Amino acid sequence: MTKPRKQLIDVTTTPYYHIVSRCVRRSFLCGVDSQGNNFEHRRQWIEDKILALPQIFAIHVCAFAVMSNHYHLVLEIDAAQSDAWTTEEVIQRWHMLFKGNLFSQRHIKGESLTQAERDVLKTCVDVWRNRLADISWFMRQINEAIAREANHEDQCTGRFWEGRFKSQALLDEKALAACMAYVDLNPIRAKMAKTPEQSDYTSAKQRTTKAKRAHSPNHHQQQPKSLRPFVGNPRQDMPAGLPFRLTDYLELLDWTGKQIRANKRGAIDAELPPILERLNIDQKHWIYSATQFESRFKGLVGGVYKLKQVCHKLGYQRVPGLSNCRLLS
Repeated sequence: MTKPRKQLIDVTTTPYYHIVSRCVRRSFLCGVDSQGNNFEHRRQWIEDKILALPQIFAIHVCAFAVMSNHYHLVLEIDAAQSDAWTTEEVIQRWHMLFKGNLFSQRHIKGESLTQAERDVLKTCVDVWRNRLADISWFMRQINEAIAREANHEDQCTGRFWEGRFKSQALLDEKALAACMAYVDLNPIRAKMAKTPEQSDYTSAKQRTTKAKRAHSPNHHQQQPKSLRPFVGNPRQDMPAGLPFRLTDYLELLDWTGKQIRANKRGAIDAELPPILERLNIDQKHWIYSATQFESRFKGLVGGVYKLKQVCHKLGYQRVPGLSNCRLLS
């Protein structure tokens, strides 16, 4: 039985999620269609939205790729960040998206409120705080805005997106690494680019461009501000961010991309990239996972032990996708 979205996206299970949103009838979001119509400029629309919203939401972008008729995101929900916001911070962030209400407008202006009005405002702020850490609301801000702009440009009305977005919960580091690589390598698999640094409208392009100019590319403060930084292998007192070294991840992307382009998955180099060695993932299993992630894995992705643990918590009668998740164990 299909599980409701609120059970599939649960920050107590994992903060990391792979999101895919497709155009209705697989029509073109970006690129050039079969009739020669060029929609390439729409890539910039959606990239700008993706990179701007983390400045408002308590949601970080770990990876993204904008393709011709769909886009991918790997997102991290930061519940600790939203919990730490003051009432004023929540209101200011919400007002960047919506008008709020009379009480929030008066509060920001410094006008006094009665106790009853403050109670109403507190209830609203609690709702807004939750929404600012909610992937569904994050996706709503992207898709509604893009749909309006695209329909206006096409001089038409109606649905632009193919139903609701698809989500996969990434339960551990192995799933996170495989999914991020899958997203960043989308243009290479689609033969739209030869290398990650040439893959326009992807997080890989953003990270490699910044790394080339950085004195210490692995330092989190010298990485793109709009993306969740890599902060190194797990250790005590580590800053918030992705649990890998940036240079190791970029080396992994380059190595995996070469395997995809060469189409020689049975003859892989003996020397593994450092991330694969640390995560103890078989090289052939890695290539399979990084190229077939969306089609082969179900809504929950991770090692077998973690997968069974989460399924028990969510009340599943059986463990979905168990055989494929063995590749990540």
